[in-house]
Amino acid sequence: QVQLVESGGGLVQAGDSLRLSCTASRLTISNWIMGWFRQAPGKERDFVAGISRSGGITDYADSVKGRFTISRDNAKNTVYLQMNSLKPEDTAVYYCAADGSYGIQRSGRGYDFWGQGTQVTVSS
Repeated sequence: QVQLVESGGGLVQAGDSLRLSCTASRLTISNWIMGWFRQAPGKERDFVAGISRSGGITDYADSVKGRFTISRDNAKNTVYLQMNSLKPEDTAVYYCAADGSYGIQRSGRGYDFWGQGTQVTVSS
């Protein structure tokens, strides 16, 4: 079955950087819009960033714009989330997801496949 596997999470201090990776199996990501979402304890899952099939179009939540960068390497079947200037409020489980529709969606309901998530904890 399709698998999306996230990696790269961890415990860092405020101001540090992390790069998350999401590698797909049994799914060719070049055919899919890819997104990153996050869910903090007791909160709903929120959109973080999305990227078009070619990588030419990206979208970011206002809370991460200018600090996070989404990218993809279709040859490696992997999507990335570079996170800089991390803040304690970025603490969450981060999920990648694949969407077969057209246009980057900010609603998670539009995504077809999800990874299991990777924990990011930012201490102050």
